Amino acid sequence: MEHNEVCNGSLLYNRVIVSDPICANKLYWEGFYGSFLGVQKPKNRNIKAPLELSLIEAIYLLEKHKLVVNAGNTNISIDKLRNIAKELVNRFNELYIVYKDLRERGFVVRRGLKFGCDYLVYRFGPGIDHAPYGVQVYLQNEYYDPINIVRMGRLLHSVRKKLIIAIVNENTIKYVVFNWWKP
Repeated sequence: MEHNEVCNGSLLYNRVIVSDPICANKLYWEGFYGSFLGVQKPKNRNIKAPLELSLIEAIYLLEKHKLVVNAGNTNISIDKLRNIAKELVNRFNELYIVYKDLRERGFVVRRGLKFGCDYLVYRFGPGIDHAPYGVQVYLQNEYYDPINIVRMGRLLHSVRKKLIIAIVNENTIKYVVFNWWKP
């Protein structure tokens, strides 16, 4: 496969599956996009499993011309995939804005559900380094319970990660980093 070849993915409800193992490995190892189905911690660079992408990852890769998404025999436009994502992904707009911003800054962005936040952010990637940050996304005027921020911060601190709150106002983002300290 040539370096600039575009990969094909199939839309399956709220995920995009890349079934070609060459493309799946290329997308994963060149940017740590998605997760291999049935593989917990990939180490081998020639995995023979399909790659599962979130809609947020798929839209980002579509924008970067690294992926084409189809449903059946029909290619799906980026606008149509965005509309599908808006219906299926709660808080899609603000989550995507933060995801894209962090990726554009050179970070590897992964799901953070296991750690009680929206994203985990790596400098280099899973298996290479540990994610130093957990990111929670809020709209500027959104109500949030301070107790939830304390819970997130304590959980992330217990696994040596800092909590970052990303506050989105239209297309601008303000990042606030929380540090724990003892008086």
